[in-house]
Amino acid sequence: MTDTPPDRLAVHPTSPYHDAEALGRGVGIRFKGVEKTNVEEYCVSEGWVKVAVGSTTNRKGEPLTLKLQGPVEPYFRDAG
Repeated sequence: MTDTPPDRLAVHPTSPYHDAEALGRGVGIRFKGVEKTNVEEYCVSEGWVKVAVGSTTNRKGEPLTLKLQGPVEPYFRDAG
């Protein structure tokens, strides 16, 4: 595995962009220069993140998300 996080990554296991190995290393996200801890999915090339909206869930039990546009900087937390 490389030291660069994937271009697109999702937390939900049914997503085609889910990568358990990358998530196991611990991926941190800086969005517009601010550390975000509630990111459900991100895409660096398209410049967006999906963040969880509080503790609200949909009828399937998944968190409701809001898509925000802006610069995304993912990094591995274990890279020190």
